[in-house]
Amino acid sequence: MSLWKKTTVLAVSTLTAVALTACGSKPDVDAPAQASVLELLASDLKGSLQKTVDATSKSDSVTVKMQGTAGGEKISVQGVVDLGDPFKAEMTTPGEDGAPTVVRMVGGVIYVEIPEKERASLGGKRWMKLDLSAAGDQSGMNFSKQFEDVDPTKQVKTLLATEGVTVVGEETVNGARTVHYTVTAPVATYLGQLDAKLRAGVEAEYAKQGIKDIKIDLWVDEQYQPRRAGMNMGKMGEFTVDYTDYGKPVNIETPAPAETADFAEMLKGLKDLPTSN
Repeated sequence: MSLWKKTTVLAVSTLTAVALTACGSKPDVDAPAQASVLELLASDLKGSLQKTVDATSKSDSVTVKMQGTAGGEKISVQGVVDLGDPFKAEMTTPGEDGAPTVVRMVGGVIYVEIPEKERASLGGKRWMKLDLSAAGDQSGMNFSKQFEDVDPTKQVKTLLATEGVTVVGEETVNGARTVHYTVTAPVATYLGQLDAKLRAGVEAEYAKQGIKDIKIDLWVDEQYQPRRAGMNMGKMGEFTVDYTDYGKPVNIETPAPAETADFAEMLKGLKDLPTSN
């Protein structure tokens, strides 16, 4: 497998290890004084988490930066997300040779930018297209599930659905005053926040790896916006995502078909090749 293809697998796994958050819209409540918001975040857990769900549900864009590990590999991703319909994202991650790899997500499709030196062998195409569901079936990696992991809204909902959420305390994250929550959630509770189509396969993978619980940390600011989220899935990996620039305009375009090679079609072509005895 070529260097860029290895980078592609890691980048896609990371990103889809990553479905994202919220814009700067405030919930439909009368905001108390700043100090009182922090006090409420610390004292009224259920009410504050519900307000955070309401705020993030109204979001339209956010800038993200993720650091961590997945499948034993270090991951480092940063980019922007458009939370409209369809969901769009553009992320950059360093490749094995240090050069940046750009990955776009548009709805349920991922586009990985092909390095210039590799394009001639692919008819001059600039982008490699991977359908999430098809790629997951073909490679055994559940890209859709990994992508869901990055969505703080789902993490907030997991906290709401889990008993035993605790307040670590007030902390400053990237200049924003926040309250830090933590909880260890049973896998079944976490999976309850995922798309029903993903649950069976994901649950089987967790069981295979012996993962019974997922540790979730969330930092919420005075506008009830997640500023940082962290997940620890044991030997399957852990990561931290920082969220900034809520509501900043983003423009993520779908690559033109003329510039796109289809990964599924390439695999089909390989399967159709005659084999030697």
